[in-house]
Amino acid sequence: MPLLSRWGWLKRLKSRAWAFKRMARGLRLFIPMTNDVVRGRFRPVPWKAFALMAAAVGYLLLPFDLIPDFVVLFGVLDDVVIVGWLLNRIDEQLAAYRAWRLEHDSTAHEP
Repeated sequence: MPLLSRWGWLKRLKSRAWAFKRMARGLRLFIPMTNDVVRGRFRPVPWKAFALMAAAVGYLLLPFDLIPDFVVLFGVLDDVVIVGWLLNRIDEQLAAYRAWRLEHDSTAHEP
């Protein structure tokens, strides 16, 4: 039986599904949070989240990498790992915004 069988990959992917969910949640919340910060509705400003997003975008756009992109698989893989790690950190920084938004949405619908 090969070390990296089909079922082994599925098992690993399922065990890391929480990381993908956190990355997606961080991305989905970042734009509305930015809108609320710019309009002055949400304070204090989560500067660390903005810095982490700038680092993620910069890492993707700037021409230098830990492993150059022309190295076939590993060049893209390091981008995915580093940007994924940064997006997970962004999701951690948005916990206060997530709580504020739940409170704000629940009070907005009261009669």
